[in-house]
Amino acid sequence: MSQISIRGLALGAASTCREMSSSPSSAFRKVTHCIFDMDGLLLDTERLYTEVTQSIAEPYGKTYTWEIKQAIMGLQRDEAAEAIVAALELPLTPAEYVQISTEHINRVMEECQLMPGAERLVRHLHQHNIPIALATSSGSDSVEVKTKNHRELFELFGHKVMGSSDPDVKEGKPAPDIFLVAASRFPDPPEPTQCLVFEDAPNGVTAAIAAGMQAVMVPDPNIGEDQRKHATLVLRSLEDFRPEQFGLPAFA
Repeated sequence: MSQISIRGLALGAASTCREMSSSPSSAFRKVTHCIFDMDGLLLDTERLYTEVTQSIAEPYGKTYTWEIKQAIMGLQRDEAAEAIVAALELPLTPAEYVQISTEHINRVMEECQLMPGAERLVRHLHQHNIPIALATSSGSDSVEVKTKNHRELFELFGHKVMGSSDPDVKEGKPAPDIFLVAASRFPDPPEPTQCLVFEDAPNGVTAAIAAGMQAVMVPDPNIGEDQRKHATLVLRSLEDFRPEQFGLPAFA
């Protein structure tokens, strides 16, 4: 039985479905717009990032641990590089690390696959004219590489905010900037309370909640309960998402 957690409370899927179907508005606000993170949420890139980072750290006798990875998830490129160099005590400057890691990443990221349920949900929302935006900490060049084999799907997004290369995003996650910028760029911009954010990282969830938005979290299984508790809804997979719980059109 898949597990669903609402504000940190783990429930069996069957009992959760009964509870939510009987009174969906009691738990969640109705929304009109959706904003998606990308890495680890729509695209299976986190595993590749881990492999690349460890390949850089290994020659120096260092290990890229889960604790370090969890701390940097959702950070913008330069912030993540600075944190990794410091945590692993690498004999590199953050700029040197960015250069080396970018070369590695560009070689492996073209083959990244979509996460389960991602394509179905994005296409469903688009087909029902729900405004959708991408809000990723990755820069434009990185997004171009990662989405190369999924170009048509990512063109369904009305706009994309790429934090590492967008001058309007002054601070990266966990600051709310990226989601507020994404909301402001919708035609007839909605109030933050009308937006639903999809995230996989604790920093991203914190940013969404700080922006005044609800956050659906699809975390890595290694992320502890204490790092999930601020999410509006926690799911095992995007395949488990029920749009009608937030006033969106249900799947057929």
